[in-house]
Amino acid sequence: MGISLGKQAVIVGAGMGGLTAAKAVSAHFERVMVLDRDALPDEPHPRPGTPQARHGHVLLVGGQQALAELFPGVEAEFAGAGAVPTRLGLDIRVERPGYDPFPKRDLGLTALCMSRALIEFVTRRQLARASNVAFRARCRVKELVPAKDGSAVAGVRYEDAEGRQQTMSADLVVEASGRAQLTLAFLASIGAAKPDETEIGIDQAYSSAVFQIPDDAPTGWLGLMHLPSAPQTSRGAFLFPMEETRWIVSLGGNHGDAPPADMEGFMAFAKSLRTPTLYDAVNRARPLGDIARYVLPSSVRRHFERLERFPHGLVPIADSICRFNPVFGQGMSVAAQEACVLGRLLASRASLPQPLEGLAPDFFAAIQNGLAAPWATAETDFVFPQTRGRRPADLEGRLQYAAALTHLAAEDPSLHRMLAEVNGLVQPQSVLQEPQLVARVRERMAASASV
Repeated sequence: MGISLGKQAVIVGAGMGGLTAAKAVSAHFERVMVLDRDALPDEPHPRPGTPQARHGHVLLVGGQQALAELFPGVEAEFAGAGAVPTRLGLDIRVERPGYDPFPKRDLGLTALCMSRALIEFVTRRQLARASNVAFRARCRVKELVPAKDGSAVAGVRYEDAEGRQQTMSADLVVEASGRAQLTLAFLASIGAAKPDETEIGIDQAYSSAVFQIPDDAPTGWLGLMHLPSAPQTSRGAFLFPMEETRWIVSLGGNHGDAPPADMEGFMAFAKSLRTPTLYDAVNRARPLGDIARYVLPSSVRRHFERLERFPHGLVPIADSICRFNPVFGQGMSVAAQEACVLGRLLASRASLPQPLEGLAPDFFAAIQNGLAAPWATAETDFVFPQTRGRRPADLEGRLQYAAALTHLAAEDPSLHRMLAEVNGLVQPQSVLQEPQLVARVRERMAASASV
C-alpha cells in the first residue's frame, strides 16, 4: 500500500463500478469498505441488484485493459474460469447495412467473452484478496452523512440485514450505486446546485436467452453482431460465446418494438432480421432457462463537471455520472477506465497538505475525454425520429461522416483497426479528427454526393 490519504473509504455498490473503484482507492486508504444491498453470491450467479446481468455483456478491449491495470492477472483468471478469447474482426462476424458481413480481417485485438455474472464474480474475488478491503452485504445505504460544517461528506447511514440503522464514517465516499440518488439528495440537503442532465430517450427494450452451443454450430465465426438498418428499423441483435460452451443471444428494438418473452416470439423476431445468420444458428440450438427482458428509457449524462462547487469527501462514478444505451456495451469498460483515473489522481495528490480537497472536480474534468467516444455513440440513437432529447445540430453531417468513414474502413485495414480501437475505448475519439483522415473522409463524402 502507498501513502495513506485517510483512514477509511466507503464504496456504495458492489457492481463493476464499485469493485473497480474500491481497488483504485485501496492503495491510498488504511481500510476500504464496500457496501451493497444484495447478498453477494460465492459463485458466478446474477443478483437482483444487477437487473441486466442475465443479458449479454461486452467487456470492450479498453475496459479489459483497464481491469488488467487494476487487477494484474485478471485476464488469465477470466480465461481459467472459461472466458472465450476472440480476435476482433476475425472471430466476431459484424453485419451492418451494406456489409453483410463487414470485411473479415484480424485486427490484432483480443477480447474475452463471458457472462456478466462471471466478470463480476472474478473481479470481486480478486478484490477480496486485498487485505485492507472488506465487504458488507445486504445493507442498504439510505443517505450520506454531512460533516459538522455541512460542506463535506463524513460517512454514510445504512440499514443492515437485520433492519437496524447504522452509521459508518469515511474520509471518502464513492457512490457507485448507479443512479446518483445519494449524491443528488445530499446536494439538495445542503442547498447546492444539482448537475445539468442530458437525456437521450431511447425506450430500448431487449430480450436475452442462453443456448447450448450445438455440435453443428457455424465454423466461420464465434460471435455475431447484427446492426439495424436505421432509421427504417431499430431491430438488432448479437450473439456471443461464454463459459460452459454456451451462447447468449440478445435481441433489441427501440420505441415500442420490443422482442417477446416467449421462445416462439423470440425466434420470430430473430427471423425478421435483415439476414438469416442468427436465426439459422440459434434455430438448431437448445435453449437453457427462461428469456430475460429489460427496458431502459434513456441514456443519461450528468454534468457534474459544470458545477462551481462540490462537497469534499464524495465522488460519484460510473453509471452515477453517465448511463449509456446497453446495446453498445460500454458501461463496464467506462467504469473501469474511470476507476483508473481516480487511482492516478489519488496517487498524484499524496504530497498535498489536503489531498482530498478538490478531488471530485479534478476527477470530473479528467474523465471528460474518456466519455467523448461512448457518448458520441449514444447520440447516434437520434437517427430514429422518435428519440427524445436535444438533437445535435450537426447530426445529419455526423451521420454522413460516419457512413463515409465506415466505407473507407471496409477498404483500409489500418483504418478498420483504428475504428475498432476507438469503439473499443482503446483510442480517444479525437484520433478520428486528424487532418489527413478528415480530408480522406470529406473526399469520400463528396464522391458519394455526386453519384
